[in-house]
Amino acid sequence: MSDDIVLQTKGLKKHFPITRGIVFQSKVGAVQAVDGVDLELKRGETLGIVGESGCGKSTLARLLVGLETPTSGSINVRGQDMTKLRGSELRRARRNIQMVLQDPYTSLNPRMTVGDIIGEPFEIHTDVAPKSDRKRRVRDLLDLVGLNPDHINRYPHQFSGGQRQRIGIARALALRPEIIVCDEPVSALDVSIQAQVINLLEQLQDELGLSYIFIAHDLSVVRHIADRVSVMYLGRVVETGRDLEIYEQPTHPYTQALLSAVPVPDPTLRGHRDQIVLEGDVPSPANPPSGCRFRTRCWKAQQKCADEDPMLTLRPKSAHPSACHFAEVRDVVHAVD
Repeated sequence: MSDDIVLQTKGLKKHFPITRGIVFQSKVGAVQAVDGVDLELKRGETLGIVGESGCGKSTLARLLVGLETPTSGSINVRGQDMTKLRGSELRRARRNIQMVLQDPYTSLNPRMTVGDIIGEPFEIHTDVAPKSDRKRRVRDLLDLVGLNPDHINRYPHQFSGGQRQRIGIARALALRPEIIVCDEPVSALDVSIQAQVINLLEQLQDELGLSYIFIAHDLSVVRHIADRVSVMYLGRVVETGRDLEIYEQPTHPYTQALLSAVPVPDPTLRGHRDQIVLEGDVPSPANPPSGCRFRTRCWKAQQKCADEDPMLTLRPKSAHPSACHFAEVRDVVHAVD
């Protein structure tokens, strides 16, 4: 594992068992929420994870921070396999990877003051900050995320949605992590507030040298903040590459369909978009199709797609890895002079 790589997953899987019976439960299947995900996150970069609802993005986030136990695979943080650590070793290692949750209101305890919420990590990891210094540390964190330190004794309901998300970011920074997993951190906010929170995250990244896993379904937000992008479909990564490669030279049909649905703000480009309408429903993760999981909705599908599961690898007509037997670049939005 390279020194530049701070987080790496290999073959990461999370299958939730489907059981039958009340007293004597028997396993009759499994929901394959995450099924063999390989990721790499480098120091100081932002890796965007995109995909439609139900593709496994949030389950992946929970696996990375240790809120779910993987069925198989590895999660290496700075060379340590988190899946093999236990007890105090796991607790120390988890300091280095924290999470910003989606809903800035339900993720904060309404009965606790802002000072108690941000300072709670110090109560769990008592050796990080002496008790006499915790209040000062909390005030510094409030100032760092653009909030008034004098509001330390206020409650979450006394703040706006954007301010509450800043509180969540301050809590994630309390233990001075190197990696932050952002699970759709701006999807519940107004557009103008989204921009403020994104700018704050970028500012903190520059100042503190943070590395982000940024999960979202809004492709325009991901394009603004991400250095690299991985596209998920039905528990697997189907395409990955630099942000410009994914947005300007998509090769997987699913990525092309996602990009074709993004509104075009430039009036001169309206009507020049190659809109792709997918037919059919997303298959159940409890019973995914054989071979390529996207084949039931893909206009390129052939018998090979049903017989062979395409690997995420470089293809002859692609400059970045794609899990499609017939991957090729397609211009979704045609530029005009």
